[in-house]
Amino acid sequence: MISPEEIERQAARLAEELCEAARLKEGSIVVVGCSSSEIAGHKVGSLSSPEIGEAVFKGIYGVLKPRGIYLAAQCCEHLNRALIIEREAVPLSEIVNVIPQPKAGGSFATAAYKGMRDPVAVEEIRADAGLDIGLTLIGMHLKKVAVPLRLATARIGEAVVTAARTRPKFIGGDRAVYDDRLK
Repeated sequence: MISPEEIERQAARLAEELCEAARLKEGSIVVVGCSSSEIAGHKVGSLSSPEIGEAVFKGIYGVLKPRGIYLAAQCCEHLNRALIIEREAVPLSEIVNVIPQPKAGGSFATAAYKGMRDPVAVEEIRADAGLDIGLTLIGMHLKKVAVPLRLATARIGEAVVTAARTRPKFIGGDRAVYDDRLK
């Protein structure tokens, strides 16, 4: 079994790679879904681990927070994939009343709720980039258009990691001129 310290290091590396590959700026939102069960080598939803959830949270949050990038921690399907995020990131969003638990929300979202300064739960968000750690299906919370990213770190523990960034839609067809900085 991989140590919590190694999980935290891997999570931090992933967050750093994502920030660079997605060209994230201050104020950006990153959605992260995380199965602590998958990291430990078990089927998603079968063995929630608060220690693993906390290690992943510390690694990712420790990279995003100093850059002014917001983390949206996706809960599991038992909370309809609601998100835990800092209140200041979603001033106009409708807040929902739930506090995630390891077996109802997931260990990662539980750690986020405990570790953020002023956490709230929301039902949806449109994030600028995301990390799916262990088959958690974050796509519903990404802006259109999602672009897959291949990061050097492809796993945390036993969990497969998928990453994405978003870009504005291209409109206008053959005659249109596009801003290469937004691709």
